[in-house]
Amino acid sequence: MSLLLVWGFWVLMIATASIGIETTSFKGENRITNRVHRNAYATMMYMGTPRDYEFYVATRVMLRSLSRLGVEADLVVIASFDVPLHWVRTLEQEDGAKVVRVKNLNNPYCINPNWRFKLTLNKLYAWSLVDYDRVVMLDADNLFLQNTDELFQCGQFCAVFINPCIFHTGLFVLQPSKKVFNDMIHEIEIGRENQDGADQGFIGGHFPDLLDRPMFYPPSNGTKLQGNYRLPLGYQMDASYYYLKLHWSVPCGPNSVITFPGAPWLKPWYWWSWPVLPLGIQWHEQRRLTVGYGAEMIAVLIQAIVYLGIIAVTRLARPNLSKLCYRHDDSKSAFLLRTGLKLIAIWSILAAYTVPFFVIPCTVHPLVGWSLYLLGAFALSCITVNAFLLPMLPVLVPWVGILGALLVMAYPWYNDGVIRAMSVFAYAFCASPALWMAMVKIKSSLHVSLEREGFLPKLSESTAPAGSNKLY
Repeated sequence: MSLLLVWGFWVLMIATASIGIETTSFKGENRITNRVHRNAYATMMYMGTPRDYEFYVATRVMLRSLSRLGVEADLVVIASFDVPLHWVRTLEQEDGAKVVRVKNLNNPYCINPNWRFKLTLNKLYAWSLVDYDRVVMLDADNLFLQNTDELFQCGQFCAVFINPCIFHTGLFVLQPSKKVFNDMIHEIEIGRENQDGADQGFIGGHFPDLLDRPMFYPPSNGTKLQGNYRLPLGYQMDASYYYLKLHWSVPCGPNSVITFPGAPWLKPWYWWSWPVLPLGIQWHEQRRLTVGYGAEMIAVLIQAIVYLGIIAVTRLARPNLSKLCYRHDDSKSAFLLRTGLKLIAIWSILAAYTVPFFVIPCTVHPLVGWSLYLLGAFALSCITVNAFLLPMLPVLVPWVGILGALLVMAYPWYNDGVIRAMSVFAYAFCASPALWMAMVKIKSSLHVSLEREGFLPKLSESTAPAGSNKLY
């Protein structure tokens, strides 16, 4: 137990150590009043989803990463009017972005008002940034490996085909145009067909022949091309390629940008995404070098202190089992009470492993997040062990199993993703008997604990049944 207290102290120390411009809009144009460069990297931000803050953090990290790469372009954020003003000021003053405030575009294809893609048509505002020669439009879940300024040499529209037949709109190059923007707005108003109801289907329908266009290779003399082009896969590498080979090597073009188009709850900024998805640690390394983790550290410190306090209190309040005695009461009321207490004990164990997961700030560093989760699960398990007089080891078998699974997934020397997946399955297969034995032990221990007179008081004043067995 003392080792756990020391470990929790170090978690606390680690957590402590971790510790726009005015625009004028008219007739579809957004004028940038203090443009510095002729080109821009742009992204969008809007409100209305449960994950607004996470995408705000992701946007800041991406902007700072581009600055660290020394890009020769302005950084622009197309933000809807409902984005909090203090977020806008942070983007402008701390991240060096030029914020363009816009009205949310109506999405006539959206049936479910809670659909997370209902406002992605705001991406069309990129065509209204007519002060720039070229704009690279980005989603917030892009991880840049190197400078990509050569993209500004591409033509009027350029995108990557991650899907063999549908280009991906997580990154594309465009030439701003008042005419194109107004045409797109007109197509929305008349309800032109949209395959997916979001920005990707709409833009794909506006450029249906992109698959037949030539591949983009930047001219060595730095001139800008005309027309539409397909971008090499290396400018928008799907993270799934990495998980298959556990390294990046796309031979047909530059290896520049990684994107995460998969499950929304496995985006790289969530602490639990690593080591489930290995690339998460690279994203957090970029955050550590840019934005940092100061916003979440207060909550982390408070939780760590609470968990350490729980461990200390349960250590001091350990019951003396030698003063408890067995009793046997076969009445119906006693049976129902014991059954209810058993269910409460089981749910308490489950809660010990689930509650810490949901109270940890979502975007902390994975090492801090997993350490705090393990500390919290241990602390809450101690409460259940003391309350129901259970043996410590069986209750902590899932804790040890989770730690082992993390170590298996984080092992850095797998040859490829298939071997890694097989190793995880083999570990789960070998660990399952231990988990089953722990469940059996907990069940039998609960049965014994609930028969103790000191744990379950007599339900009546009748004398104890003959044959009750004292422990002392």
